Amino acid sequence: MSFLDLCVEDSLPIWQRCLETDFLRRLADGTLEEACFQGYLVDDSLYLREYARVFAWGMLHAVDMEEMRSFYSILAFVNEAEDSTRRYYLHLYGLDDGAIQALPLRPENQAYVDTMLSAAREGPGAAECMMACMPCMLSYFWLFGQMEERFPGVARTPYGRFVADYTGERYTNLCRSWSAFTDRVCADLDAARRERCLAIFRACSQHEYHFWRMSERPRTDLALARVSQEEVRR
Repeated sequence: MSFLDLCVEDSLPIWQRCLETDFLRRLADGTLEEACFQGYLVDDSLYLREYARVFAWGMLHAVDMEEMRSFYSILAFVNEAEDSTRRYYLHLYGLDDGAIQALPLRPENQAYVDTMLSAAREGPGAAECMMACMPCMLSYFWLFGQMEERFPGVARTPYGRFVADYTGERYTNLCRSWSAFTDRVCADLDAARRERCLAIFRACSQHEYHFWRMSERPRTDLALARVSQEEVRR
């Protein structure tokens, strides 16, 4: 078993709790209130901005070109492929991506990104960056794979496009590639660093749970982030 496999096994009970949150259960059967999903989109947008900083930090401190290319490929996915679906839903709900950036992170979101950024800054290397980020990447792959298996009708809900982003061939292949990179940078960790990295992975998995619970509550500050209906129709 690789070190990353060990981390996933350790956090799997937390991911199971995520799957059982009201937000994901209602998303699966299509009964999730749109106001909750809109709040999630805003919080996710703010989270991804900080998430990208972790990879930028990794690139800045990369020890070789392979590390730099790996961090760049993840950053490119966040900024391009994942961003495409996020923007689709923002436009659908009349939310302006630029205006969203002025909104505050909710406390659960702020605690999550603080943990990720601290792990990256304190390092001392790529292993800590990946331990901070892989719980998000891999838990989404696991959660939505489970969701499609248990609730195949999710594809016909308003949230089907969102779920499909994390169950398709491209995301599957990228997760394999990022996992292989993580295994490489974690291959020769000493015992103390392995324990720290495992703790980072577990902590960020726990923050994923709190993020889903947070998203069960709609945001109440979206009025200033909305565009006119005329702009939405364009």
